[in-house]
Amino acid sequence: MKKKLFPLTLFLLLLLTACGGGPNGAPNNGANAPEGENGAQEAALDTEKTYVVGLDDTFAPMGYRDEKGELIGFDVDLATDAAERMGITVEFQPIDWSMKETELEGGNIDFIWNGYSVTPERKEKVAFSEPYMKNRQIIVALAESPVESKADLAGKTVTVQAESSALEAVLKDEAFVESLATAPVEYGTNVEAFQDVESGRSDVIVVDEVLARYYMKEQGQEKYKILEDNFGEEEFAVGLRKDDTALLAALNEAMKAQVEDGTYDEIYTKYFAD
Repeated sequence: MKKKLFPLTLFLLLLLTACGGGPNGAPNNGANAPEGENGAQEAALDTEKTYVVGLDDTFAPMGYRDEKGELIGFDVDLATDAAERMGITVEFQPIDWSMKETELEGGNIDFIWNGYSVTPERKEKVAFSEPYMKNRQIIVALAESPVESKADLAGKTVTVQAESSALEAVLKDEAFVESLATAPVEYGTNVEAFQDVESGRSDVIVVDEVLARYYMKEQGQEKYKILEDNFGEEEFAVGLRKDDTALLAALNEAMKAQVEDGTYDEIYTKYFAD
């Protein structure tokens, strides 16, 4: 089973700091609201507006479609519950994941909420909520593949989802990229990248662990193996526009409440428990 990011006590401590526990009572991720008597929560949310959650609807189990075509998933449930707590209405909009920050900045969506990894590059573009889950960028090969390590991939082919944190992690390892037969092969979805490995066109996929373990379970765990080497750990958080300070403060408060009353654990168990 995938482990949660932090023990709940530490998670609560971080959220309390973000939602008013800091020196100025403002979020600690660099997206501070105009200071006033009530600090970061001075502005009111527009409860008449329908807020749009942008997601990749193939990213199981965070956000994906069931056999009826309905959007479900861990992040979908978290977002739905958080919206109720904030007193706002949300709708979910599948987007081209490679355009997620552009969609946010352009006002087409209000949240990027779909296993969205916190990276230094993304921090320059968006405001992040407090992180709510830990993830790794792992390397997956077919079970019969002779590849056992990063070193074994010299002269071979790696596939990833376009504009993903997996791609960012791979590209940061310049020596590794230079050892490959070609630049990483990019696809619009992780499912397509997995299919590229299954067809033999690529040797491995670098992918979010949460998606990979779910996908392998659905397709047959015995078909794949996860290499010992990986491209590091990261955290999932929600992305918002930097000037949406009231929305950010309300979201962090809602997420804190989800942990306090056990809702986070209930949703987590629904999608990740054995």
